[in-house]
Amino acid sequence: QVQLVESGGGLVQAGDSLRLSCAASGRTFSSYAMGWFRQAPGKERELVAAVAWSIGSTRYADSVKGRFTISRDNAKNTVYLQMSSLKPEDTAVYYCAMSKNRYYTDSPLLGMDYWGKGTLVTVSS
Repeated sequence: QVQLVESGGGLVQAGDSLRLSCAASGRTFSSYAMGWFRQAPGKERELVAAVAWSIGSTRYADSVKGRFTISRDNAKNTVYLQMSSLKPEDTAVYYCAMSKNRYYTDSPLLGMDYWGKGTLVTVSS
């Protein structure tokens, strides 16, 4: 059974940085694409960043390019989201996701199959 546990969320001020972590278990972590998504109140869940099984392939939402970085440590079965220059509009519940495939797809949720319960990030102005 796949388990994804996010951590690192919290309340920060605009311009601050924060790093989210997602610890995965129950599946061979290194073989599958991973992603971070977020959902703000009243809005649909959206992609933040994704990484294929190989760190060389990543995708970012336009709204976070240049500010957020996704990375993975296969030895620790963990994927990270380093967030900098945070803005109030980044406020959302952030979810970690895992695919059953090595690469993510072009669908809105990138074909992710497993989801964590989320961690709340609140950015005050």
